[in-house]
Amino acid sequence: MSSCDRRLRSYRNGKTFDQCKQIAEALNPDFKKIIAANGKILWSEILEKVDHDELIYKLTLKYLRRDGYDIGNWKIPEVKPS
Repeated sequence: MSSCDRRLRSYRNGKTFDQCKQIAEALNPDFKKIIAANGKILWSEILEKVDHDELIYKLTLKYLRRDGYDIGNWKIPEVKPS
């Protein structure tokens, strides 16, 4: 019985999960600069910057939370320093 290896599954534009993680990590310093300058960044701005790639968007929010930022919620869709 054969099964798919989920670690090698292609996501949007043929990227693997590991490639998406690397892209999200690479984008975070830019988002941190925007947050430092403006005090916040909206979820919609992040979604536009990641070219509407949902996986990279979610990973970016996850990594911002990991780094100590308040990522908000559905009522307050913005990321700001904690």
